[in-house]
Amino acid sequence: MRTIAVARRILQQLRRDRRTVAMILLAPILILSLVWMIFDGDPYPTHVAVVNVPPPLINALKNLGVEVVAASAAEADALIRVDEVDAVLTFSGSSLMVLLEGSKPLARQSVMIALQQAVGALAPVSSPITPEIAFLHGDLDLAPFDSFGPVLLGLIVFMFTFMISGISFVRERTSGTLERMMATPLRRWEVVLGYVLAFLVVMAVQVVLITSVSVFLLEMMLAGSFVWLLVITMLLAATALTLGMLLSAAARTEFQMIQFIPLVIIPQVFFSGLFPLETIDPWLRGIGTVFPLTYGAEAMREVMIRGGGWAEIWPNLAFLGVLSLGFLIINIFALKKYRKL
Repeated sequence: MRTIAVARRILQQLRRDRRTVAMILLAPILILSLVWMIFDGDPYPTHVAVVNVPPPLINALKNLGVEVVAASAAEADALIRVDEVDAVLTFSGSSLMVLLEGSKPLARQSVMIALQQAVGALAPVSSPITPEIAFLHGDLDLAPFDSFGPVLLGLIVFMFTFMISGISFVRERTSGTLERMMATPLRRWEVVLGYVLAFLVVMAVQVVLITSVSVFLLEMMLAGSFVWLLVITMLLAATALTLGMLLSAAARTEFQMIQFIPLVIIPQVFFSGLFPLETIDPWLRGIGTVFPLTYGAEAMREVMIRGGGWAEIWPNLAFLGVLSLGFLIINIFALKKYRKL
């Protein structure tokens, strides 16, 4: 009977905690729905540009569902450099040269399969064609870890920064430290900036350590500048830091802060580039445009795989900077409930 009494008390406590009940019942359904929408999509839409390619091969590719764009050599080079096409096919004499964009494993695989099938379909009526493969980014030895590395690196930094900052701020509030601090002449913006600066020092050490281990010890591919990689990762950590502090205002305990993971972290995993988004509906793909990790991972991919620099990554950095500043300002106003200044 005493065991039943304990169980009854726990159930009554859970019934009053609507957030926990919602996490138990709704979060698994949300995650499974996201997985279903990601993996139950259409086949990858392969796009190639062709230069002087014979019509029979073009028709064979179109019959396989490949989007073919006829272009000059200069136009095709421009298209593949801005990631408008997955490959450029150039026919010179009796040779077929294939330039793969190379930064996306699924796109590379899709092009090679379609090309193999198209060439095979023409084999009975034409002379054999042996493609010569080249890569704009990466090479044949590009490992899956290198392809997904930028997203994983961004995810690890974002998740740990978000959780550490949020839980620490909740602990400051529940222990009474924040209330005592707000009773001093300190203004709200000074309190928030003080917390942010303190955590940024810790996050800077974490970012340098994680990126150094990833690049120099684990030998993750880095075609661009290590300095730009540090800048992107630090700005992503700052966004996670200010977001964690902001959402901590809605949590009464550390456990409730952890409950934000299914709502904040997991959706970003699905929409940040770890899984191919080209196969899902465009309206669903647009969800990823509101997530900080999407922009951080894309900037990291641009630097680490494509060797890009400031000209390629500044829009992503600007978006992360605006988010960090916005979360910081909202944090300052959120402290009004502790003291009006």
